[in-house]
Amino acid sequence: MEGLSGKVIVFAGAGGIATATASLLGAGGATVVVSDVVLSSAEHTVQACKDAGGDGIATVADISDETQVKALVDLAIGTYGRIDGLFNVAANIGPEDVAQDTNVVDIDVAAWQRALDVNLTGYMLTSKHVVPHIIAAGGGSVVNTISDAVYAGMEVNVAYQATKAGISAMTRHIARKYGKDRVRANSVAPGLVLTEQTKRTMPEGYADIILSTTPSWRHGEPRDLGAMVAFLLSDHAEWVTGQVINVDGGVVMRA
Repeated sequence: MEGLSGKVIVFAGAGGIATATASLLGAGGATVVVSDVVLSSAEHTVQACKDAGGDGIATVADISDETQVKALVDLAIGTYGRIDGLFNVAANIGPEDVAQDTNVVDIDVAAWQRALDVNLTGYMLTSKHVVPHIIAAGGGSVVNTISDAVYAGMEVNVAYQATKAGISAMTRHIARKYGKDRVRANSVAPGLVLTEQTKRTMPEGYADIILSTTPSWRHGEPRDLGAMVAFLLSDHAEWVTGQVINVDGGVVMRA
């Protein structure tokens, strides 16, 4: 992974996709500052970066809380002196949260609000506090995680879908507003990626149903997303901005 050496990348969220990404960034000589609501998850992601040859530090942060986001950014600047990129991958997708995210008629307003607080406002807060440091470092990249659900539609999880669509719009805003400051912003839209969390929460037989409607011959794996995110964070993607890139085995095909 070229074009990553010496870069400091802030992660909002840990887990399977984040860990695969951190490993590739580490192989390219990057440093990661990883936050998650569960410290052990953040530490696991940092260790993947270190094992591949990079460096990093882990911390606890709920990105829906601006004070905690500020602390995360202060940690990155205080430890490494710069920020070159932001990877937003956190999401309000715990089993209880998913169960409460029903449809537009039945959803409880509190469940709707919590999804907005984490998935959308959280990404705004990380961008708000990281982008000025990316500009100060001479430019860099923001990568946001959305979902194929933005395009396909789902009968449930209305809040999740709405927040992911909002993130797509915010990505284009950042690309347009700060492009001359050498800040790039793109979104990745995963299909079904078989992370450990996904395996635990999806209904029995669901993966087989999805695969039967997917042009690809296999399910998505965290490394598939990690490779795309690492590229978008690298100097090799300097002329790619304002885009949504589907990494989904061909489920969504857009001109």
